[in-house]
Amino acid sequence: MILTIAAAAASHIRFEDLGLSPVALDLGFFTLKWYSLAYLAGILIGYWYLLKLIRQPGAPMARRHADDMIFYATLGIIIGGRLAYVLFYQPEILQHPLDIFKLWNGGMSFHGGVIGVSLGILYLARKEGLSWLRVHDYVACCVPFGLFFGRLANFVNGELWGKETDVPWAMVFPTGGPFARHPSQLYEAVLEGLVLFLILWFAFWKTKARYQPGKLVGIFLLGYGLARFSVEFFREADVQLLEFAHRTGLHMGQWLTLPMIAGGLYLIATAKGRRVRVEPTAGSASVS
Repeated sequence: MILTIAAAAASHIRFEDLGLSPVALDLGFFTLKWYSLAYLAGILIGYWYLLKLIRQPGAPMARRHADDMIFYATLGIIIGGRLAYVLFYQPEILQHPLDIFKLWNGGMSFHGGVIGVSLGILYLARKEGLSWLRVHDYVACCVPFGLFFGRLANFVNGELWGKETDVPWAMVFPTGGPFARHPSQLYEAVLEGLVLFLILWFAFWKTKARYQPGKLVGIFLLGYGLARFSVEFFREADVQLLEFAHRTGLHMGQWLTLPMIAGGLYLIATAKGRRVRVEPTAGSASVS
């Protein structure tokens, strides 16, 4: 049996042969990991794209609001993402509260990051008198950058791999035993990152979706929810949640996407009724 497994795995790609390392820069006294760079790239490129979006007529916020938004979004990603991971994926960390701050111990939850960013938007909108739903629309268009780089970082780290498979592109990961597995991190990078970005790009630039409050964020929630729910069928459940997955029939990640899918469908279905006249930016033609 062991020989059969070894022979099958030998015919597939071995992760070690790719020459990838979680460390991007090691100066001895300072180590920079690709995972950290992924977060920075997602935030900075998302900020650049947000500035591009708000230059269009009828934007729901000004440049100074976008500058504040990057601060609140960063806090929301870190605090919300970490707390949600601890609560839903590894609650035993709560037995040692200081370990909550050890971001390298376990990781972060995207679902929690979404909630954290959303709370940041609500605070900014209330403070500045902005339309919180339209701000959500614009920010949602920028999120796929972070998802794309984050999933690539998961791949480089050789973590969050998929289930055993015999597809030609299967990989043998160092921490996944002798079995060839789905590189599910790359599936998620494509679907949650590239495909979702293109859908939102088309909706923003080629349709009137941005003038229907809630439609773009609804498309994001639905698109991400469907992508994540689907890929989880190819992804191995977290080891501490294997029993939960067997008992409920779905992974924790899938259960957490169900409210996102339902919320996305609701926002899309009701967006047309929320359409309002959008005031033009200075020097621009009227937009209605």
